[in-house]
Amino acid sequence: MTLALDVMGGDFGPSVTVPASLQALASNPELNLLLVGDPDAISPYLNRTDPSVMTRLRVIPAESVIANDAKPAQAIRASRGSSMRIALELVKQGDAQGCISAGNTGALMGLAKVVLK
Repeated sequence: MTLALDVMGGDFGPSVTVPASLQALASNPELNLLLVGDPDAISPYLNRTDPSVMTRLRVIPAESVIANDAKPAQAIRASRGSSMRIALELVKQGDAQGCISAGNTGALMGLAKVVLK
């Protein structure tokens, strides 16, 4: 199973989401992850990762992040290039079977309705 993960979401972004994703990969050999976000913010957390785990993840660049306090309509209008929208588009394109985000829940639901229709 391949999941697209918006690693920029949540209060602490990649400092929490990337180590958690590596832990998930280590405990589930059938899992593959697409880490969506700023490669410069993600890469420091991947430096000491086991090469066998690295073969099951890929970093997908994103230009922006949807703020946690953004209203859903505002988030949808400003979502082009955001980590959340790109993660959802990966599901729509069939590159991932699901999307995970610790970011703005209202924005995620609104974007999912728009992107996955």
